[in-house]
Amino acid sequence: MSRIPFAAATCIALLSPAAQAQQTETITVAGGCFWCVEADFEKVDGVIEAVSGFAGGRTENPTYEQVTGGDTGHYEAVQITFDPARVKARQLYDLFFRSIDPTDPDGQFCDRGPSYRTAIFADAGDKAAAEAAKQAAQADLGQNVVTPVLGDAPFYPADGYHQDYYKSDERLSVSSVGLFVPKSEAYKRYRKGCGRDFRVRELWGADAPFVN
Repeated sequence: MSRIPFAAATCIALLSPAAQAQQTETITVAGGCFWCVEADFEKVDGVIEAVSGFAGGRTENPTYEQVTGGDTGHYEAVQITFDPARVKARQLYDLFFRSIDPTDPDGQFCDRGPSYRTAIFADAGDKAAAEAAKQAAQADLGQNVVTPVLGDAPFYPADGYHQDYYKSDERLSVSSVGLFVPKSEAYKRYRKGCGRDFRVRELWGADAPFVN
């Protein structure tokens, strides 16, 4: 087993919580189904974690049912924590635009309604990077990009059932006759059936980062 040299270990131990926190940054994006956005961005080198949740609405700590019911004003969103020494916010925003249909104002793919709209929630430090990524996406696509760059907003993580859905081995009933499949399999069926990858490939072609 490799060991951290004593001096290095001492330096790590002496870092304050604030100093350790500064080693990571976060962005919050809404790209339709949060399972899909989470699955995509956890593949990116430098991303530490992607958490599914909600942003941009009026209700504190909303439930999934409240948000998808359309009464809270929230978007399904994902908070992405990353190491800025390995990947920059601007790079993540560029990837985000090329993983969605930013020309659709009413939802994403088969998911329609306010909670499935796209957006970026950027604080003052990241807003310029987000706007630059939006302009680049519009130029590359040659179509009007309607995804707004909004101000920073509180982010509320979804309940545990909705986290890491794409890789969960928890089994779900998918029929009235007792057929059970893992969440990960149900996720693959949903993503294919919803047409997400088909539409992203249609829009972005070889520039789509998460489509095989």
